[in-house]
Amino acid sequence: MRYNQLGNTGLFVSEICLGTMTFGAAGGGIWDAIADVDQDAADRIVERSLAAGVNFIDTADVYSAGQSERLLGQSLINLGIDRKDVVIATKVFGQMGDGPNDRGASRGHIMDSVEASLERLQMDHIDLYQIHGTDTVTPIDETLRALDDLVSGGLVRYVGMSNWQAWRIAKALGVSERRGFSRFETLQAYYSIAGRDLERDIVPLLTEEKMGLMVWSPLAGGLLSGKYGPGAPGNGEGRRASFDFPPVDKDRAWACVAAMREVAEKHDASVAEVALAFILAKPFVTSVIIGAKRVEQLDENLKAVKLRLDAGDLAKLNDVSALPPEYPGWMLERQGAARRPQPFEPKA
Repeated sequence: MRYNQLGNTGLFVSEICLGTMTFGAAGGGIWDAIADVDQDAADRIVERSLAAGVNFIDTADVYSAGQSERLLGQSLINLGIDRKDVVIATKVFGQMGDGPNDRGASRGHIMDSVEASLERLQMDHIDLYQIHGTDTVTPIDETLRALDDLVSGGLVRYVGMSNWQAWRIAKALGVSERRGFSRFETLQAYYSIAGRDLERDIVPLLTEEKMGLMVWSPLAGGLLSGKYGPGAPGNGEGRRASFDFPPVDKDRAWACVAAMREVAEKHDASVAEVALAFILAKPFVTSVIIGAKRVEQLDENLKAVKLRLDAGDLAKLNDVSALPPEYPGWMLERQGAARRPQPFEPKA
């Protein structure tokens, strides 16, 4: 297991982050397709993750209406894990009640939610507190001030966001610098070999601003597990069969899966391992979030940290999954060539 710097902080987190969206009983809606892990199973999954070197665990208040946070917090107690040995990330934004103010990124909802999350987790602080979505109503300044107060008060140590546009991230960073607020250190976002849209604008921004990237759904909701598409050995049962998310161009995805099957056979690995290894090889990725309902499923995904793709593998996978040209990217590529570092050529 490798450990990477979290954004521009002094904190190091494992390249694999345990995602706990599966923790909790089905409670209607999307959770019927996602969550079905009770306390005993959660304990086994957390224990196996920590034994493999994982020190980073992600949850959210909205996951199974708070059950995920409760099961995670109790697991750490049941296993006797020292608080300092784990980095806990959770999120705020989603609907947590029936009232009009029980959602969003307002100061009121953030202040109410952090206390509730700490109670469910049975902790006195959260290592990484993330805004789970884009609030088009609340001013960014209000959200950032509330988060800064949480950091100053010791309830939260670092802050991040999830599913934000590049321009909104840039604006938030500017406001934080101008106002002296704690800045966003991470973005949690969807990224997979079949969905590399982040590379257009968001990845250059993260690299420039030294922000961390936490990847969710690196297997595109199971679509890249090898169970789906042409040549799939099974019948495609699983979460993706009943919950077709995130949206993926299937034709592009099947081309990626075909190439990954070739690489997998070469390394005696699974298609899922190759899909995860491809993302882990990206230098701008801090940690890849993997979830599981069973220890066996977790073990299969953890194998990806030992798979090292060679230059030929990466070239093949990069080529088959390359983003189609898009303006202004293709114009930047054309005009910027002369401004790249040039090799020294001595005069004859």
